[in-house]
Amino acid sequence: DSGTFLGLGTVTGSVAIHIAFSLQRLYYVKEAHGIVVTDVAFVPESRPGRELLGGHEAALLSVAVDSRCKLHLLPTRRSLPVWLLLLLCAGLIVATILLLQLALPGFL
Repeated sequence: DSGTFLGLGTVTGSVAIHIAFSLQRLYYVKEAHGIVVTDVAFVPESRPGRELLGGHEAALLSVAVDSRCKLHLLPTRRSLPVWLLLLLCAGLIVATILLLQLALPGFL
């Protein structure tokens, strides 16, 4: 609905969700259906859609030739804030210098 993700259903019944701009695969279920997936659709980002999503980033409905419909939920991706990453790098540099100073006195 927002153009962020791409849903894919295959002839073998597999279902996948990719990032639209890079085609990186985020979610994949091999043979989610026993037969050809005929349609996939993302749950809209409306109020009822957000209630269905809960804490998930996206939800994809898939339908197969056997008339079964399945809901696939994409978990929210976790990432580190940039400031935390920089703090960890600085801490690693300081720790390395201190260990070198202990191992090789007069190093600096």
